[in-house]
Amino acid sequence: MGALSSRAAKLAALSILAMNCWPATPAFAEASTVNAADTAWMMVATALVLMMTIPGLALFYSGMVRKKNVLATMAQSLAAVAIVSILWVMFGYSLAFVGDGPWIGTLDRWFLSGMTMDSVNPAAKTIPEALFMLYQMTFAIITVALVAGSVADRMRFSAYLLFSIGWFVFVYLPLAHWVWGGGFLATMGVLDFAGGLVVHLSAGVGGLVAAKVMGRRHGYGSENLSPFDLSLAVIGTGLLWVGWFGFNGGSALAANSRAVMAITATHLAACAGALTWGAIEWATRRKPSVLGMISGAVAGLGTITPASGFVSPWHGIVIGLVAGLVCFWACTWLKHRFNYDDSLDVFGVHGIGGMTGTLLAGVFATSAIGGTAGLIEGHPQQVLIQLYGIAATLVWSGGVTFVLLKLVSAFVPLRVSLQQELEGLDISQHGEALQ
Repeated sequence: MGALSSRAAKLAALSILAMNCWPATPAFAEASTVNAADTAWMMVATALVLMMTIPGLALFYSGMVRKKNVLATMAQSLAAVAIVSILWVMFGYSLAFVGDGPWIGTLDRWFLSGMTMDSVNPAAKTIPEALFMLYQMTFAIITVALVAGSVADRMRFSAYLLFSIGWFVFVYLPLAHWVWGGGFLATMGVLDFAGGLVVHLSAGVGGLVAAKVMGRRHGYGSENLSPFDLSLAVIGTGLLWVGWFGFNGGSALAANSRAVMAITATHLAACAGALTWGAIEWATRRKPSVLGMISGAVAGLGTITPASGFVSPWHGIVIGLVAGLVCFWACTWLKHRFNYDDSLDVFGVHGIGGMTGTLLAGVFATSAIGGTAGLIEGHPQQVLIQLYGIAATLVWSGGVTFVLLKLVSAFVPLRVSLQQELEGLDISQHGEALQ
């Protein structure tokens, strides 16, 4: 018995020694929080949102400019993808989504330092952090690319590159942190599910300021500036529409019922927006234009964005209808009343749409879907909170955009020369053109 006891003691000691010497695997504990279904859906959503910029926005924008500026317009979307992606990995992700300071994040993830295969961000604990980083990157890309639509046909490419870098750093990153990264607007309870403030309003106001600073295109109001090929714009709209399922549905950050509700509301809002804009044209101009219908669809998509994860599907129809009405008014009466040349109506569609949708999120928010009640459910304070978020975004995006344009103009001219504008940006900026 004594020999057996001694042998058992030796085996126990060897087992303990082996356990202490075996490499620790803390990654398994972290990996257990990663859900395969959520990861798969978010990989698809990331691809869908990237598709919204190239080829979606590139086709949508280039189909609405003149033939001599098609390639230059596409080049701006392509450049936004390349530049913002690199800057996002360098420091953008870290400043926007790492740390919970009220104004800006930290540089703890500088060049993704410390990110592993199994690390997660507290905002999305069921998907790998690298995937969360990539998904948020696609939002930054399309926001920067959107601004270019306001100054299409006349902005020098070198100026656009410098402006895009500055706008990404000083406008987009702070706003993304304020609303989604634990900043002061998030602490206040501002609702912005997928980018009414961070993406659409910021880009719309930035574009409006840029259009005013750069002035109107040559021939604006006196020459025919009609689109080169609306079929390209229709194809671009289709890609944007489908991509928006990843934009809004993916913002649930999981493959769950909330993502499905957001997608449903998104689709219905686009349909209602297209029908409303077309109906207004039919009533006032006797013919519903293709340009009007696709503009209404995009208006509906942009307007439902901030509310999509907080409202019921039927609210999407109401919001889309409002979007068609309000954005049509902004792109016609408001634009002509103040005589600004927002080339592709970025402010009228995205700026006004983002502002309207953010406000309506405070009206229609349903606690059973998003956990927050709005005005209709007896929480009128939410509307005031939404207004505060709108005001902060308007002031920040507009003011910083103005300063950035003045700084860029100190290094390179913002606008091409009159001769270059007349011959087209394809030739003057890129040395090539469509035949």
